[in-house]
Order: sequence, then structure tokens, then C-alpha cells
Amino acid sequence: MTYQARPQRYEAMQYRTCGRSGLKLPVLSLGLWHNFGDASALSNQRELLRTAFDAGITHFDLANNYGPPYGSAEANFGRLLHEDFKPYRDELIISTKAGYDMWPGPYGQGGGSRKYLLASLDQSLHRMRLDYVDIFYSHRYDASTPLEETAAALASAVAQGKALYVGVSSYSAGKTSEIARLLRNWRIPLLIHQPSYNMLNRWIESDLLSALQDEGAGCIAFSALAQGLLTDKYLNGVPADARIHRPGGDSLRPEHLSAQNLSRVRSLDQIAKRRGQSLAQMALAWVLRKGRVTSALIGASRPEQVEDCVGALKALDFSDAELAEIDTYARESDINLWAASAERKGPPRK
Repeated sequence: MTYQARPQRYEAMQYRTCGRSGLKLPVLSLGLWHNFGDASALSNQRELLRTAFDAGITHFDLANNYGPPYGSAEANFGRLLHEDFKPYRDELIISTKAGYDMWPGPYGQGGGSRKYLLASLDQSLHRMRLDYVDIFYSHRYDASTPLEETAAALASAVAQGKALYVGVSSYSAGKTSEIARLLRNWRIPLLIHQPSYNMLNRWIESDLLSALQDEGAGCIAFSALAQGLLTDKYLNGVPADARIHRPGGDSLRPEHLSAQNLSRVRSLDQIAKRRGQSLAQMALAWVLRKGRVTSALIGASRPEQVEDCVGALKALDFSDAELAEIDTYARESDINLWAASAERKGPPRK
């Protein structure tokens, strides 16, 4: 049956301007890191995308290596885009990234070289059946490549019409400011930074958010639900269908589910209940508090999870007392796999 988008899709969703650009992003965006590879049923992927778009989520975020296997999330998305969303292309913000190992040989091992970034972008466009992406990211900082080369490659992507905007992911505050300065040589602004950020991983609060404000760049947080840890999934133990047991789910590690972390999560869940929210809804609202984060990326394995996340929009405000109580439990919990990526080669993929 031909897909017809819900006419009321823009009534409830909220949109925020991304930094000092003219682009607006939905406060919730859909990430295709998990559940869009070949190990996941295409029918479920279709329902996830339809549910998101029908709720006003206009931003779909990908990367070259999302799967598994690598590239399959982009290929599957490209098929569904062609079959379902082609009439709505101008209503969508589609992003992809390059930075981690992707294909055999020295030129496909990731990093920030011009060769790798631009070849990867061409491959991504081919897989997604697109002429351009809205946002192209350097997925990680690469200390082995001069940042001038990485910036020049991003600028070339815009100049060639293959990307409308550029961004970075998991860069430190200092490297973010440096690449923003380099991009200005081509009169191209750094649109956005995509860092990991959630109640148990608060590293961006020390200096990155201030750097982004100074540079006029937006912020879109990934892992806002700590890979599912900040949901009701693990309140009573590790279920059989947990991400940790599925293909490609090894980024959620057993030590992340420590007794101390789960105790904090259960305490946060009690606060959420008093607010009339699910834990996931409160976690998303918390990431979006004070307006410093443009959008929070959500992941989902079922359409109902997308709908639950969208329910967060009904209560985005917090009292000072609530924030103070949350701070009692929302502490660094050693779950930031991407910390090394900020200054040097980063081992984990995302």
C-alpha cells in the first residue's frame, strides 16, 4: 500500500534553530545506528520510519558503517526512502558520517583524510540513492591527519553540491573550535556537533557547550538514552531481547549495567514517575532542558518506542527542585565509549 504521510504530522513536534544557521531541526531526531541493518526486518524498519515521520520527526541520521553489516543501514534506508518517502524528500533532513573503518585497504580504514571522506560520501550517496545529503559529518577527530585536510574535504563536499551543511562528531571543545575556524577560510560555517550526552554521561557540560555557543553551532546529542539504559528495559535485570544480546549490540557493555548504575537508573525512574513520565521521556526532556541542545537522537526497535519518546514533548520543563534531585543520581557513570575520539583515534564505532 502506498504510504501517505499523516496530515497532522507537524502539529505536536517542536523545532529549534540549529546554532546561528537558518536551519531548524526537530527536538527529537531518529538515529539509524541500530535496527536498520540487514539483521533487522525491513518491514519493521519501514514502520519505524513511518511512525517517526508521522510524528513530525523530519531528521534521519545515518553513518557509512551503520548496520550490521557496514553500509546496510544506508542501503536499506535508501530503498525505503525511494519506496515511501521520495515525495517528501524536501521535508527531510538526512545526514551521514564518515570516520571509522569501512572497506579493505589503507584508504578505507577511517580517519579524516580527503581521500577517505570524499570517497565515503560518494558511496553513501550511492547506497541511499541520493544526489546530496543535508548534513555530512566528520565522524571522529583523526590525529594522524592534519585538521586542515579534514576541513578542506568537508568544504569540498559542500562546494560539489553533495552536502548542504557540515558537522563533526565526538570532537573535543578545542578541536571543534579549531575546525570551525578552518572552515571559515572557505566561508562555510560549522553547522553542528554530535556528541554523546545523557544523564550518566555529562562530559559536554564542562566546555563543549560553551564552545558551540561561541562558534554559533548547534548540538545534537546521541545516546541520549544511554543505549537503552535510561529506559525501563533494565530496571528488573537484563531481558533476553536486550541490545547486548543482538548483532551489533556490543557497544552496550556488561560493565555499563553495573549494580551502581542500575541503582541510579531506578532512582531516576522514581522521579520520572512523580512527573507522570516514563524514564525515557524524562531522560530526553532533561537532555533538551535550557535549550542548549538543538535535538536529541532517539533509537528504537519498535514503533511504540518512537511514540513513547515523542510523549516527552508534553513535559519538557523542570522545576529547580526536580533538577537538583536529578543531579543526585545523574552522575558520570563510566559509559562514554567515545571519550578517546575527542582528541585522538577512537576505538569504538558509532
